[in-house]
Amino acid sequence: MSIAETAAFAPAKARPQRSRTERRMMWLGLLFAAPSVLLLLAFYIIPMIVLTVFSVTDYQLGALSTEFVGLQNFTKAFHDPVFLRSLKNTVIYAVIVIPAGVFLALGIAMLVYSRKRSRAVWEVAYFLPVTATLVAMATVWQFLLHPSLGPVNAAIKAFGFEPVAFLSDPVLLIPTMAIIGIWQVLGFNMVLFLAGLTAIPKDLHEAARLDGAKNPIDRFLTVTWPMLGPTTLFVVVTTSISAFKVFETVAVLTRGRFGSETLLFDLYLEGFEYSNTGYAAALTLIFLAIVLILSIGQMVHMDRKVHY
Repeated sequence: MSIAETAAFAPAKARPQRSRTERRMMWLGLLFAAPSVLLLLAFYIIPMIVLTVFSVTDYQLGALSTEFVGLQNFTKAFHDPVFLRSLKNTVIYAVIVIPAGVFLALGIAMLVYSRKRSRAVWEVAYFLPVTATLVAMATVWQFLLHPSLGPVNAAIKAFGFEPVAFLSDPVLLIPTMAIIGIWQVLGFNMVLFLAGLTAIPKDLHEAARLDGAKNPIDRFLTVTWPMLGPTTLFVVVTTSISAFKVFETVAVLTRGRFGSETLLFDLYLEGFEYSNTGYAAALTLIFLAIVLILSIGQMVHMDRKVHY
């Protein structure tokens, strides 16, 4: 009899039976994981399924019937001048906020890190905007930039210039809101960079100095910047997501007037003001796709240059 025939007639190995303790530990593990799984289903998976279903219908909030329209809502979005304008405004806003919010935070973090006695004071001062309510702060900015009552235009008039309509001039609207956005993310990014700077061993700077990097700029380029790679990657991704999620500033300062719509505000208008739930669901999926592609692209591109 051949080896193959012998193996065929050999009795199959019995699967090892789990002990009572192992079965108990397995069920205990499933029990501990159950709340997280239920929350994941309730707040992410099921809403995404419902959102996808709504996006291929013409459902309107409160309607008793609806029809399947396929990809018509997505096609409509890319022919909708309001959506295209909001997409353009959001991209311009992000292009200004992301680099400025990252590099200004890095510069401030390095200045604060070099302080010895006053470091805690500066940390609190720069982090305060993060703790404030965005709607309240947007209201404060609305007063500051008011064309006749605001102190910013009062200072401009004091220097002999005409007051500037920061919140009604279509050319200045998006840059003005971008400056507010930079102010909002600056403190949080600074704290992240401070944590990254604290984690860099001081021996590396000493070694770089002994190797000939006498200039602080040389030590920054050869030691500090490479060691801040993981922190920079995280800051860039989170700042990008925050920039594309801009909503409160637009809702308080302009309410979409003068062509200042952004993606989230246009989504809000379609879904809650105009009750176009199906179209708003399609816009939501487009928004999520843009943020997902942007985040993954940044992770893939920057992760190759990061030194862990």
